Amino acid sequence: MPSIIHFEIHADDIERAARFYRETFGWKIEKWEGPAGAPDYYMVSAKEDGNGIDGGIMKRESPAPQGNEAVRSFVCTVGVNSIDDYMKKIETNGGKLTSPKMPVFDIGWLCYAEDTEKNIFGIMQNDAMVK
Repeated sequence: MPSIIHFEIHADDIERAARFYRETFGWKIEKWEGPAGAPDYYMVSAKEDGNGIDGGIMKRESPAPQGNEAVRSFVCTVGVNSIDDYMKKIETNGGKLTSPKMPVFDIGWLCYAEDTEKNIFGIMQNDAMVK
């Protein structure tokens, strides 16, 4: 079956977005040195112990979301070991929580947030005891 192999984060300020994801999740992010004339693009490694996928951060080519709009893209959810700790890290690093921590019965805890570029993403802590 086909699998998701790459993600892209659109940003008004690529360095600001890279700093947010580095400081919040510890992702390895490096500028891609493409051919002359290629747009600025940063490669993202979001893997730990071989799990996860790689992606990129690129310059947003249209106006940023204004808020309270329907999501028009895939929402990626990041697995974390402590949702409470990462909710704090998101806010400390300039992000914004867009939902409270909520139970997903028999699976764990889920929260949605907005990065510094107004992109929505999720964080989830596995906990099969959540009822």
